[in-house]
Order: sequence, then C-alpha cells, then structure tokens
Amino acid sequence: MNIRGYRKFRPQLGSRVYVDPSAVVIGRVEAGDDVSFWPTAVARGDVNEIRIGARTNIQDGTVLHVTHDGPYSPGGMPLLIGDDVTVGHQVTLHACTIGNRCLIGMQSCVMDGAVLEDEVLLGAGSLVTPGQSLSAASLYRGRPARRVRGLEPRELEMLGYMSAHYVRLKDEYLVG
Repeated sequence: MNIRGYRKFRPQLGSRVYVDPSAVVIGRVEAGDDVSFWPTAVARGDVNEIRIGARTNIQDGTVLHVTHDGPYSPGGMPLLIGDDVTVGHQVTLHACTIGNRCLIGMQSCVMDGAVLEDEVLLGAGSLVTPGQSLSAASLYRGRPARRVRGLEPRELEMLGYMSAHYVRLKDEYLVG
C-alpha cells in the first residue's frame, strides 16, 4: 500500500491528488488540491509534518522528509512547500520551507531550516545549506547555492506554466 499511516497519523490528501503506484506517502502528510506524486517519490511524514500546497508536483525519485524532536533539534522541523511548486527529479527536501511558484531543479538538495522565498528558480544539482535563505524572484545555482540574478518576466511566467502543465498531466493519469 503506497498511502499509509504512521502511528495515529494518516496522510490527508486534497481533491484530485495523483499518487503514482510506485510513490509512497506516509504519516503526517497534508497535500492540497491537484498535487501530484510521480514514480518512486517518497513523502515520509513520520517524525514531523509535511505540508504541500495546491498544484505542486513532486517528481520522480524525490525524497521529502523532516527532522524529529530531539536534544539536538528541540521541537523538530517540518517540511513546508507552497502552492504551484515544481520539484524536479531526484530532489531531496529535508525540513525546509519552500515558497510559492518555485522550481527546484533536478538532483538538488535543500537542507534543514533553509527557506526559499516565493518565485525562486533553483538550478539543477544545487545545494541549499542548513538555514540558508534564498530571496524571492531570483535564480540560484551551485554547491552551495549562490544568487546569480533576478528572474526575467518570461522566467516568472514559466514558473506558473510548469505547475499548470503538471496539473494537466496528472489529470490524464487519473483518467487512465
């Protein structure tokens, strides 16, 4: 079973959510309307919560996880993802905050306590270090991620297009 509870928590999925049969969604995961989890994506909300906004897509091989409450992380840290976010293939998002209309490039890693403000384009293979903050409407890339420049109007439009494209695509999958 690919959607499963953990202890007393069961995933709460909005309307028209697509979870590929090979994806796994566990525990304290809340996903808004029109969210999609693509093949082999894992959202493991076992020791803290994961909240995913509407129309966000979690692509193939992505790992979503959190930080537990313990002596080195009092209270733990959730994973919070905004609306209209595109999370590329094989991304790791760990106990961080992602704003609205962001694109997280393939094989990027965003670590504990990091914050991406709205409309951040994070280049493929980037590393956002613990506690790092990325400012809105900007392109970042590298290991560690560094700001390259502000986003151009066409790039800002593309962020909305990407999430809408994945809503259409997951609707096709839901129909069969």
